[in-house]
Amino acid sequence: MHTDFKLARGLLEAIEFAAHKHRFQRRKDPGEPAYINHLIRVARLLAEVGRVSSLATLQAAILHDTLEDTDTTFEELEESFGRRVARIVREVTDDKMLRKAERKRLQIEHAPHLSKQAKQIKIGDKISNIMDVTYSPPKGWSKERRREYLTWSRRVVAGCRGANKELEAHYDRVLRQCRRFLQKQRA
Repeated sequence: MHTDFKLARGLLEAIEFAAHKHRFQRRKDPGEPAYINHLIRVARLLAEVGRVSSLATLQAAILHDTLEDTDTTFEELEESFGRRVARIVREVTDDKMLRKAERKRLQIEHAPHLSKQAKQIKIGDKISNIMDVTYSPPKGWSKERRREYLTWSRRVVAGCRGANKELEAHYDRVLRQCRRFLQKQRA
C-alpha cells in the first residue's frame, strides 16, 4: 500500500473515531466549538510546525483525550489503533479520579519522563490551550487565572524540552504573544 494513502487513511480513521467519541463535547470558550477541532489543531501543529510524520504519533495526537474524556478503554484504543498508539495516548492521559490541582502537579512531574512522541503531543496540546485561554477564554476566567495557566503550561513544556526544537520554539513564540496580549488587556 502506498505510504501517502496509508498515512491519510490512518489519520482519517483516528479523526472519525475521535469525532464519534467526543461528539457531545464542546470546548469551554464562548463559541463552544466542537471538541474535535482542538484535537485536529494539535495534530496539525505536530505535522506542520514540528514536521512530525509518524502515523502513530499523529494518530495519538488526535486521540490524546479519548481515554481521559470519553468512555473509551485502553483495550478499545489498542484494538482499533495498535499498542503503540494506545501507549502514547495513555502516557498523556490524566487520572480524572484525582483532584485538578494534583493532576496539574503530576503533569509537571511526569513531563520529563514521557516518550518523545508523548512530549511532542504535550507541547502541541499546550500551544493549542494557551491560545484558547488567552484569546477566547472560558466564561468566568479572570486575567489572573489565564496568566496562571500560561505559567503552569510553561512548567509542563519545560519538562518536554528536547523532543522537538520547532514545536518548542513555536510554543515560546506563542507564549510571548499571549503574555503581551494579556498585559494589554484590562482586568
